[in-house]
Amino acid sequence: MAEMVEFASNGNDARGYLVLPESGTGPGVIVVQEWWGLDSGTKEMADRLAAAGFVALAPDLYHGELAAHDEMDKAGELMQSLPIDRAARDMSGAVDFLADHQATTGDGIGVVGFCMGGMLTFVLAAERPDKVKAAVPFYGFPPIEDGPADLSKIEASIQGHMAEHDDFFPPDQAAALEAHLLSLGKDVEITVHEGTGHAFMAPHNALGTQQPEKVAEIWPKVTKFLHDKLG
Repeated sequence: MAEMVEFASNGNDARGYLVLPESGTGPGVIVVQEWWGLDSGTKEMADRLAAAGFVALAPDLYHGELAAHDEMDKAGELMQSLPIDRAARDMSGAVDFLADHQATTGDGIGVVGFCMGGMLTFVLAAERPDKVKAAVPFYGFPPIEDGPADLSKIEASIQGHMAEHDDFFPPDQAAALEAHLLSLGKDVEITVHEGTGHAFMAPHNALGTQQPEKVAEIWPKVTKFLHDKLG
């Protein structure tokens, strides 16, 4: 029950990968891509959310551009050239599309993101506090100061999962972010998982850091959190 769909994005058009659960209805969750683009890994994570009872939508933030899993330089270039304001508009449009979709139940929308998508999870939560009620960022987050997200605007409950060995998003900065969000009165828990490297959840294992045992441990916590917050 998967298809590519188009939706409005602040006067323009955007597209994404939509998957419905077997029941046909469920709470809505946005899935935010890694730096590769809307790749097989992102689609698989959306499929897993649908299998857990959610209506999942992964917006294509690169507008058709894609880096293969052995093209790290290209992935880095695509990420660096992505306009954050456009990404925010596309993600916001995806939220509206999902919230209005006949298959979506509940009043709130969740967001799950990986790597670059983890950082953008915070951006979307700050951009759409009216709709985003649950956020699950994986090994990615914005800086506390002068970053792309106004963290004070976030209303969503946050369950974050970071890596112990991560040069992209260091664990000490993850701990500092959690402390900052708690000081703002936010509902947040950010866990740094011992012995893990960046992208430990990635189905494609492009970095050689995938840990299936961690996936088996963490994923039920993610789906329970989302169901608890969204229905």
